Amino acid sequence: MRILAIDPGTTASAWVVWDGHDIFAHGKDPNERVLSMILRHDINGSWVAACVIEMVASFGMPVGAEVFETVYWIGRFAQAFDSSTPLQCIPSAVTRITRNEIKNHLCHSSRAKDANIRQAIIDRLGPPGTKKTPGGTYGISGDVWSALAVALTWWDTHHAVHRESGPLFEAQNDIAI
Repeated sequence: MRILAIDPGTTASAWVVWDGHDIFAHGKDPNERVLSMILRHDINGSWVAACVIEMVASFGMPVGAEVFETVYWIGRFAQAFDSSTPLQCIPSAVTRITRNEIKNHLCHSSRAKDANIRQAIIDRLGPPGTKKTPGGTYGISGDVWSALAVALTWWDTHHAVHRESGPLFEAQNDIAI
């Protein structure tokens, strides 16, 4: 089973296709292009069974227009994925995860910073490596690290629940996932 994990932004969003072992595709593209990939249900040649999006969380402080624009895109991505999924037997194949959930899961601390999260991912998947000898995270940079963190957190905390849900995911095995 492959999932699409998205770190949304106001104009561009980072994304990763992950199957629990390998990164199949990744990138950072304008939101309209990400939306188009979702509507086609074809993320760089990968069919994905679920979509997980980093969700904005409130900490009681005032926010600006950029936060509302990001929330707007989160909703568009979620609706597009739900409307394009061929698996009509489930209410929603979209999950939202907050940054705090990611920090607590990967670093066991809500005070973790981006560098701590990146290091936790490298400790788990291996260093990026070089062009000659690419590692498990080769090619990952910038906001794509955040999208990968979203993927890992969902996989670890939600995959077992979905895997045990029966016919839904057994039927997907007939489709080359």
